[in-house]
Amino acid sequence: MLTQEEVVELLNPVKDPFLHRTFEETGGVKSVTIKEEKKHVSVKVAIGKTNTAEQMQLQQEIVGILKKNGATTVGLRFEQLSDEVIQKYQPAADQDKEETLMGGAKQPHFITVASGKGGVGKSTVTVNLAMALMRLGKKVGIIDADIYGFSVPDMMGIENRPAVRGEKIIPVERFGVKVISMGFFVEDNSPIIWRGPMLGKMLNSFFKEVEWGDLDYLLLDLPPGTGDIAMDVHELLPTSKEVIVTTPHPTAAFVAARAGQMALKTNHEILGVVENMAYFESKKTGEKEYVFGQGGGEKLAEVLKTKVLGQLPLQQPYEEEDVFAPSVYQQDHPLGKEYHKIASKVVAKMEE
Repeated sequence: MLTQEEVVELLNPVKDPFLHRTFEETGGVKSVTIKEEKKHVSVKVAIGKTNTAEQMQLQQEIVGILKKNGATTVGLRFEQLSDEVIQKYQPAADQDKEETLMGGAKQPHFITVASGKGGVGKSTVTVNLAMALMRLGKKVGIIDADIYGFSVPDMMGIENRPAVRGEKIIPVERFGVKVISMGFFVEDNSPIIWRGPMLGKMLNSFFKEVEWGDLDYLLLDLPPGTGDIAMDVHELLPTSKEVIVTTPHPTAAFVAARAGQMALKTNHEILGVVENMAYFESKKTGEKEYVFGQGGGEKLAEVLKTKVLGQLPLQQPYEEEDVFAPSVYQQDHPLGKEYHKIASKVVAKMEE
């Protein structure tokens, strides 16, 4: 049976979900009680913020560690760390970011969708992952943060513009998904010639000045690569999770690894890799042709120590009369079903 010292040793490497510091650093393991006859372990844990979804996730992690190492049952009590410890590891500026980012509204789960290079289908994945999450009953929004290469409105067939109510921008809703994009504020598809700081302000307003309402998930379609906008997003979102999109081609996977490494360096968890354009399946023969090679997704996942969430073939959405949405796959489409599987995996990881 575990001893008190062994329990502390097992839990010390666990990270506080808000301060991103180990329990050893924060003194998070406050007390340990063991009933040897019942193999029951009780632990009191102090964290940066209590009564949250992150606490529930942490609870499952701790229970799993202790049961794996010999405990039959586990009892957990949570309390908040002292203000002194919280301030030591979380600067006031970071606290303000997290509390005011959505203008006081309930914070949704943030998912950033990134790639190393353009043309791999990152925006298509963003749109269809959002659609699949909506079909799972989630309230979903999209920020088209690819400010120089915005494409989400066109992909979803959005023709109207956001309305303004008081001092708030009302996002456009299409197929039950709320969308905001730089494309709404540009006339005639004009090129964007703003400098970085100006774009950063625009991005900030997409969070603070848009009336998102009560969202479960907010997806951000990032620009490809590791430029200023991608960095701004990672600084704005201290708790986002990331999906990396690549093609099977080794070069695409190689450059996508940079985007993944940036996420890891800024303490963002990678949910997994989506391999887009994985193959072309002939309707006549049923044979798969690997147009862009094979193995890029698996190699990238291995480098980033994560998993492949899905491998998507080359296919077009069904054509529907009176419905214009060039990149939205229908629920019963083969790719619609694949996105459903990916979304289910994402929800399991985000809400476990």
